[in-house]
Amino acid sequence: MDLRDFDESSNVEDRRSSRGGFGGGISMRSLFMLAPIIRMLLKTKFGWAIIGLGALLYFSGVNPLAVVTGGSTGHTNTHDEKEAVFIKKVLKTTEDIWSQILPKYGIRYQKPKLVLYRGHTTSGCGFASAQMGPFYCPADRKVYLDLGFFDELARRHNSPGDFAQAYVLAHEIGHHIQNLQGTLAKVQNLQQRWGGNSAKTNALQVRVELQADCYAGVWAHYAQTKFNVLEPGDIQEALRAASAIGDDTLQKEAQGYVVPDSFTHGSSAQRVEWFARGYKTGDLRACNTFR
Repeated sequence: MDLRDFDESSNVEDRRSSRGGFGGGISMRSLFMLAPIIRMLLKTKFGWAIIGLGALLYFSGVNPLAVVTGGSTGHTNTHDEKEAVFIKKVLKTTEDIWSQILPKYGIRYQKPKLVLYRGHTTSGCGFASAQMGPFYCPADRKVYLDLGFFDELARRHNSPGDFAQAYVLAHEIGHHIQNLQGTLAKVQNLQQRWGGNSAKTNALQVRVELQADCYAGVWAHYAQTKFNVLEPGDIQEALRAASAIGDDTLQKEAQGYVVPDSFTHGSSAQRVEWFARGYKTGDLRACNTFR
């Protein structure tokens, strides 16, 4: 995806080097590793002074580990920054496209914020960790993304490529559109009404996720027709990523068999189908997964 001449979105909250929730500051793992040293320092006045200085730095927004090591703790590097710049540019294309397209469907587009973090952070929907993967929180209208997910997407799921990354963000923006449409609220009400019927609530969630995939396809359609930014192989990257994170594929990898009633995102074939439908038509009306 060629976004070299595109601006970055300014609608980004970068918490990668902040201390909030151990996100980009001191990780829990680091604290465990430091525990013996801290116990030793507590035995002397000089040690207490060092701890006090470290606390002062920490609450001033400075990672004391970075000071000790003379630089970065490894969370921020050239690769990380390159990915951050790229994803901010992708976000800008979603803002430009949806601001033009949604009014045709009677909806005014309100831009969501993108929160970049590392490890852990807090969201309007509660505690967030890298293990959860990227997600959209309707309560605060923010997309939460640990860039480390892209490394996992490439290594574990064999889905490298910048457009695979763009697809991931576009999918989460698709959930924001569902929120603006009122779809997420309606689905949540139904799921609460059904209570313990996990098969029904899961099936409804699958429809939500597949529609977000279709909306991502609509975005890709206009990214190409309006901006001509797609490169050879880009759509294949997105389709490969969609297939790699289908519920059936993930379940086979994890446990060797598939339990369709437990699906929450859809099968690989379904995810590929709905993204392709959105890309081919460029029409939100073709993304009605609730029929």
